[in-house]
Amino acid sequence: MNAVNYGNGVRGKSRGFAMTAPSRRERLRTSTVAEIKAEARRLLVTGGPEAISLRAIAREMGMTAPAIYRYFASLEALVEALADDLFVELREVVADAKRDAGPDAVDQLRAMARAFREWSIAHPAEFALILGSPLPGIVAFQDSCVDETHPGARLGQLFMETLNDIWRRNRYATPPRSLMEERLAAHLGPLRASLGERVPIEVAWAFLSGWSRLYGLVSMEVFHHLSWAVSEPGALFEMELHSYVEQVAAPAGEK
Repeated sequence: MNAVNYGNGVRGKSRGFAMTAPSRRERLRTSTVAEIKAEARRLLVTGGPEAISLRAIAREMGMTAPAIYRYFASLEALVEALADDLFVELREVVADAKRDAGPDAVDQLRAMARAFREWSIAHPAEFALILGSPLPGIVAFQDSCVDETHPGARLGQLFMETLNDIWRRNRYATPPRSLMEERLAAHLGPLRASLGERVPIEVAWAFLSGWSRLYGLVSMEVFHHLSWAVSEPGALFEMELHSYVEQVAAPAGEK
C-alpha cells in the first residue's frame, strides 16, 4: 500500500500537484502505532505470544487500555499487524541477500536460503509467530496468504522468481511433466493465486520441494528438534542446501 501511495504521489507531482506532508496528528498516530507494535514484539520475545496483551502494552506506554482501541480494534488486529511487519522484515533480509549475491541466480538462491535461516534462528519467537503453529490473530492472516499482495506471499515470490530464472536458463531435472500434471496440477490453486498463474509446473514443484526441505530443517532447528541427532544443525542445513542447489543448478541432461 505504501508503495502504491508513493507512486501515486510521484505521478501527481510530475503533473504539477504538490505532495501533501502528513499532519502533526497523522505523524503522532503513526509514531504511536509503531510504538504499540514495538512493545508487542518485545512482549512476544520476552514472554511468548500469550504475553501480548493490550492492557500490558497500555501500562508500559502510560496509556489506558481503552485508548489502545483507537489504534487497533482488537488484540487479534494488533497481532496481525505485527505479523505483517515481521514478514516484511524477513523479506527485506532475503531480498538484500539476493541483491548482494550478484547476478547469478544459483548464487542468489544459496544466499537467500542462508539469510532465511540466519534471521529465523536469530528471531525464534518471531519465526514461531509467523511460520509456526497458527495462533489466535494469525489464522485469518495466514489464510489470506493466497493473495499475491500478502507479505508472506511476497516472501515466497522472491524464491519463486529465482527458481524461475534458473529454469529458463537450464531446465533442471523434475518428475515427468505428465505425472505432475496428473497428480499435482489440480491442487496448485492457492500457490498460483499468490505466486503467479503462469508459473511452469516444474518451477512450482521445485519451489515446493525446496521450501519443504529447507524450511523443515530451519523449523526443527528453531524449535530444538534436531539436538538428538546433530550437534551443529547448520552443518545439516548446508548439506541439504548443497543437495538442493545441485539439483536445480545443472541441466536435466547432465544429471
